[in-house]
Formats: sequence, C-alpha cells, structure tokens
Amino acid sequence: MSATRSAVKPAAAARRPNPMSTFVWNGTDKRGKVMKGEQEAKNANALRAELRRQGITPRVVKAKGKPLFGAAGKTITPLEIAVFSRQLATMMKSGVPIVSSLEIVANGHKNQRMAKMLNTIRSDIESGSSLYEALSKHPVQFDELYRNLVKAGETAGVLETVLDTIATYKENIEALKGKIKKAMFYPAMVVAVALIVSAILLVFVVPQFETVFQSFGADLPAFTKLIIRMSDFMVAYWWMVLFAVVGAGVAFIMAKKRSVAFSRFLDRAILKLPVIGQIMHNSAIARFSRTLGVTFRAGVPLVEALDIVAGATGNSLYEDAVRNIRDDVSVGYSVNMSMKQVNIFPHMVVQMTAIGEEAGALDTMLFKVAEFYEQEVNNAVDALSSLLEPLIMVFLGVIVGGMVIAMYLPIFKLGAVVG
Repeated sequence: MSATRSAVKPAAAARRPNPMSTFVWNGTDKRGKVMKGEQEAKNANALRAELRRQGITPRVVKAKGKPLFGAAGKTITPLEIAVFSRQLATMMKSGVPIVSSLEIVANGHKNQRMAKMLNTIRSDIESGSSLYEALSKHPVQFDELYRNLVKAGETAGVLETVLDTIATYKENIEALKGKIKKAMFYPAMVVAVALIVSAILLVFVVPQFETVFQSFGADLPAFTKLIIRMSDFMVAYWWMVLFAVVGAGVAFIMAKKRSVAFSRFLDRAILKLPVIGQIMHNSAIARFSRTLGVTFRAGVPLVEALDIVAGATGNSLYEDAVRNIRDDVSVGYSVNMSMKQVNIFPHMVVQMTAIGEEAGALDTMLFKVAEFYEQEVNNAVDALSSLLEPLIMVFLGVIVGGMVIAMYLPIFKLGAVVG
C-alpha cells in the first residue's frame, strides 16, 4: 500500500502544472536588430529556447522585478471591467478563443492587479471551469449581476453578445455615477476650501491685526471683537477643532458602513433634499430600468432579475420597493401592477412598463425609460452647476469677505476720527 502511495505522489506532482513567471529579455534578430520585451515562461531556459525558435538570439533573460511601492498594482475600477468586457466581446466575435482572448487582454494591461486576475481566470478556464465559475472567484470585481448575465449568456450560447451588452451597461452606469459625483463634489470642495481659508485667516492673519488694534487703545466694533475671540479660540484649541472635524468625518463614514438603520435614514433624507433629491430619484429610476432591461434581454428569469436589480438601484428605499415588486411578480402579478402598488415610480414609468409587457418588448421599453431619466439627470446636474456658481460666490464672499471687513472696520473708524 505504501509503495502504491509513493508511486501515485510523483505522478500527481508530475501532472501539476509549473507556475508561470514573467521575464524581461533583450536580444538580436537575424538582421542584427536589437529586440526586447517581456513574456511569461516556466523558467529562463524555456524562454531562451522559445526566443531561439522565433529567430531571436537572446542576450539577457531575467525575472521581472517587482516595484518597491505598489507592487500589487492599483485598484481595479468598474471602468476597467467595462473595457475588459468590451475587449473580450470584440475578440470572441472575431473568432478568437476565450483563453487566447484573456491572455491577450492580460498581457496588454498596465494594471498589474488586473492582469494577474485575468491570468488566474484564464488558468481556471484552462482547467475546465466555465467563465461564470472562474468569475465567481472574484466577487468584488464581478458582482452578482455581472456573473448572472455571463451565466445566462453561456447557457444560451450568446456570451459575446452578452459581454458587449454588459460593457455598454457598465459604461452608462459609470457615466451616470460620474454625473452624480460631479453634482456633489463641486459644492463640497468649495465649502471645504472656504473653511480651510477661514481657519488660516483666524490662526495666522487675525492675530497680526489684533496686535495692531491693541496699540490703538480704542474700543473695537462688536463684529471685530467676535472675530478676534474666534481667532483666540482657534489659536489655543486648533488641535481640538481638527480632532473634532476628523472624528466627525470618520464617525459618519463608519456609521454609514456599519449601521443599516443610519444608512437607510441617509438614503431617505437625501431624496427629500431640494434639487439633489430629484436627481437621486431620477438616477435610481434610470439604474433600475437599465439593469432590469439588460438582465431581461440576457434571458435571466424575471423574478431572479428583480432580485439582482434591487441591489443595483443605489438607494435603500428603491431597493425595498423592487424587492416588494419581486415578491408580487413571483405570485403572478404583472410588473406594472406591482410597480403601482409600491407607489414610488412615476406614472410614465409604470405606463411604459405596461406597454412593454403587452407588446412583448419589456426590455426595449425599459431601455427607453433609462435613456429618458439619464438625460434628466444630465440636465439637472448642468442646471444645478449653473445655480450653484452664484450661490457659492455669495457663500465665499460672506465667509472670507466678512472676516476681512471685520479686520478693517477699526481702521475705517480710526480714519474717520482722525479726519
């Protein structure tokens, strides 16, 4: 028995594939032209043999060094996943096998973390896994929606078409997210800059004026006294203010991530804000419509599609509503009837959905709804930017200009007395 076991172990070890390493090389071709590049191989000798087979005389072949910082590569972004999906779909439509397609995309990727992940996926497929199974090992980069669409595409034999649809979907969703971030980021940055400038004035500039005022020996205006007191507090307790601001920011982020109740409260509160709230409503409807349209067109069963779509709306209020729709549809109700019951979707969306169901073109109607509301978001963000510009100028004028006026009031008063 022991002899049999010892015989099996070497055989199993022999079948186990050797890990591939990346090497950089340079050499000369038959014309004497210097060539260089990088390539994966089992070892340096195997790469030298491969280069000679290609007519290249290798001079240097060495393992590719890892950078001291950022060796793992930067974070994989959703846009990179969208580009990967488009590249894979294009090559598969051109007749390139999926394993070769993955190798080509991985070798051409600048993000080392992305390249490593694609090589892992390629290895899994070479070992007999489906693309769905290989992607399931990377749930952070490929969410449930992505994986289910790929599974549906593989089952129906239209994987390249589904990948192309996924790429378009992710590009549209990322563009929509970018618009929302733009609407939020600009005013937040202006407020942050105004507060930083105010803090600098209070800590470094106002004390200089205070020294000058003390030499006057005259009574200062109430507004100037208020600014001086604020300056004295900032100079004495700036560390406490900084700690409070940073602590509040960290506490807010942690509460949003860990407290479901707090996260839900924020989702509902933001929908009630003027202008911003309407943008978030339209964004959630656009994401719901486009995601449901994509999953339905890919052949995912409607109840399962609604379950996936719920988490893609980006707001807990809409997530709860979509789960209620899923429950109603699972017992036989139509989608448009279920949408009426949750009482959160506009009348136009419900009617377009009803028309799509009656005509057997639900996905087409949902895409039209998504396009309409995405355009509404674009228009609202542009209008918000135009509205915010004068308001921000007024805000900066009141904050920074107010402090400047407070500092010069005593000087004006002294000039009037002297005059």
